[in-house]
Formats: sequence, structure tokens, C-alpha cells
Amino acid sequence: MTTQVPPKQRRNFLFTMLAGFGALLAAAAGWPLFRFLSPIAATGGSQVAIPRSEVVSGKAHFFDYHGKPAVVLQPAAGKFVALSAVCTHLGCVVAWKEQASEFECPCHGGRFSPEGQVLGGPPPKPLESIAVVLDGDQLKIG
Repeated sequence: MTTQVPPKQRRNFLFTMLAGFGALLAAAAGWPLFRFLSPIAATGGSQVAIPRSEVVSGKAHFFDYHGKPAVVLQPAAGKFVALSAVCTHLGCVVAWKEQASEFECPCHGGRFSPEGQVLGGPPPKPLESIAVVLDGDQLKIG
């Protein structure tokens, strides 16, 4: 025995299924956008300790700071500078050019001084500075 389903009931079922599938697809597509636009959770005021011996004068020492790349260098004897290694233009990780004594962004050629100031290229702002304190044989960064 077959029962006939009225056309209106079939249309309602198909519309409900299509709306549910569309909502699921919109949620799957919107989640990455939501994660991108949401603020990053702060990891607290924890410091990073780096042995002073690892930071050689004229060379850069890259490390991870709160989940992002950072760099500390010694531009002059006894003077330490810590910076975010993320370019302020589009977020690429800068590289230290020892010959020129400057940072260079490999994506669009932005250039930064050892103190993080913009020397040329498209970056709109200097590299973010991070506090650094010499504590015995350790550099406390953050």
C-alpha cells in the first residue's frame, strides 16, 4: 500500500532540508573568518629567558614569544634590543641581513633598522618593540 504525500508537504520537507544544509555550509565557511577576526587570547605576562651568550654582537637570535616569532639582537656591546619578527605590512617574518645590519621582509622588500624603525618599502609602522632586561647571564624578554 503506497501513500501519497501531498505536494505542499514535500515542498516543506525539501525546503527544510535545503535550509539546514545551507546553514551547515554557511557555518563551515564562516568559522575560519570568525577565528581570523576574533582577538588573540592573551597568554599572560610571562617572560622568555635567553642566555646572554646566545645573543652575539651583530647577529640576530630568533625565538618564539607568545606564539609569534620574535628576535633579540645586540647592535652594540651591552645593548640589547628585542622586537617582534612579524612585518607590519602583511605579517611575513622578517630576516636579519648581517651585511647591511638591517631586517628585510622577504614578501615585499620592507626594510627595518636594528631598532625596528622603517627604512624603506611598504611597511606602515615600525616593528613592535619588546622590553628586554639583562639579569645576570640571562636576558629577560617581555
